[in-house]
Amino acid sequence: MTPLSQIAWDDTVLPFQLDRSDVRGRIARLDGVLEDVLRQHDYPAIVEGLVAEIALLTALIGQTMKLRWKLSLQVRGKGPIRILATDYYAPTEEGASGRIRAWASFDPARLDESADAFSQIGEGYLAVLIDQGEGTLPYQGMTPLAGGSLSACAETYFAQSEQLPTRFQLAYGRSTEAGQAERWRAGGVMLQMMPSSPITAREGSGEGGLLRHADILAGAEDENWTRANVLLDTVETMELIGPSVGLTNLLVRLFNEEVPRVYDPTPVRFGCTCSEDRVRTSLSIYSARDIRHMTTADNTVTADCQFCGAHYVFDPLTLGFEAQKNPDGSPKEAADG
Repeated sequence: MTPLSQIAWDDTVLPFQLDRSDVRGRIARLDGVLEDVLRQHDYPAIVEGLVAEIALLTALIGQTMKLRWKLSLQVRGKGPIRILATDYYAPTEEGASGRIRAWASFDPARLDESADAFSQIGEGYLAVLIDQGEGTLPYQGMTPLAGGSLSACAETYFAQSEQLPTRFQLAYGRSTEAGQAERWRAGGVMLQMMPSSPITAREGSGEGGLLRHADILAGAEDENWTRANVLLDTVETMELIGPSVGLTNLLVRLFNEEVPRVYDPTPVRFGCTCSEDRVRTSLSIYSARDIRHMTTADNTVTADCQFCGAHYVFDPLTLGFEAQKNPDGSPKEAADG
């Protein structure tokens, strides 16, 4: 039997405000959604951990932004782990779930599974992409990989690109509960302050001259921020991961003196937007000659979704801008001719 407290908080992002220190935040717990993301693939444990971390970051950041459509995080490096990519799709209506998907690309021959996971990405960057949908221009911000973790890179992104002091405290891993199979669980807290008059520093005090919160805040705001972070430092791993501690109970335990106030939570689930029509659209820019180069020995063109593993098979004559079509514009399959 599953406790009601676990049902209420698994796969949920809860926004909150600390009234005394004027710090806003998000607290998240991922359970089933993380299992759904990772079961699509057969990653080594070191890669699974990074996918869990970036999926948790995506849930926390995606719920923070006033999205109409999609937030993407992309990590690209020169090490054995070459790509980490996630998408967060905002709820389409009030009370609906946000959707997350994630995948990784890596070189098994170069991967050192005994090494620190972040070191296996190597030199590279974290990109944050925001797509608000049709009629808008996508936004992209980037920051170099530094600080020893993906969460540290995300903190640097907000300091550099948005001048917003931001802190992440994350925990993730395989959890075993009595009478249940081992499964992935993750939990985290995001703190963020909106400074009234941010300091504009030419060079930051972080690694490689990157900005940190101390380069942005001063006076009472810096004191408030420091106090909230000292309290966050007391959180324990199992409190973050759960499921025995509810999210509201954890907020009270950590920040009772800061007067926490919570808002409506957002449920999250695994979701992929791939479809046959989307694949056709992505291939519509190619000529018939290009399509022939993609055609297999059995005269088909195939495509696989990196996120969910869906496999698509097409008649090459129905693809590209020179494709054969029916009078209504639909693809004309070979059997129709």
